[in-house]
Amino acid sequence: MLKRLSGSPEANVLLFSFLVNFVWEMWQVPFYEGLSTMDHINAVRICTQASIGDGVISLLAFWSAAAVERSRRWFQSLTPVPVLMYWAVGIGITIVMEWLATGPLDRWQYVATMPRLPVLGTGLLPLLQWTLLPAVILVLVQRQVTEAEISLR
Repeated sequence: MLKRLSGSPEANVLLFSFLVNFVWEMWQVPFYEGLSTMDHINAVRICTQASIGDGVISLLAFWSAAAVERSRRWFQSLTPVPVLMYWAVGIGITIVMEWLATGPLDRWQYVATMPRLPVLGTGLLPLLQWTLLPAVILVLVQRQVTEAEISLR
């Protein structure tokens, strides 16, 4: 069963997205009010929850790209249209979620040193996260699924 899961694009998107984003979430702790002063276990818990959310965003973005390309294996050739769709859906969801969380829902706030978008006030680090990390995630998924397929032969 583990070998089968290792070949599933969705399982790999969730796994690698969680792992890569967890590192990013921990790195950006100083840019969110209260996180750097709370006890470590609670900060880790919050970053874990955020990383799970990032995994869900990645999965939704993955499925959007798969719908456009009409293939769950679109990541194996990384052509511009599905990659752009993956990236755009992730960026779009991130902008909306950050705006809601720092605005109407008041779930978290940025510290003064967080660079922000002029109009919405969305933090630039979450946007940078969705600019840089998708490429890393897709390469990791591509390699893992290819390795799993080779080992199943």
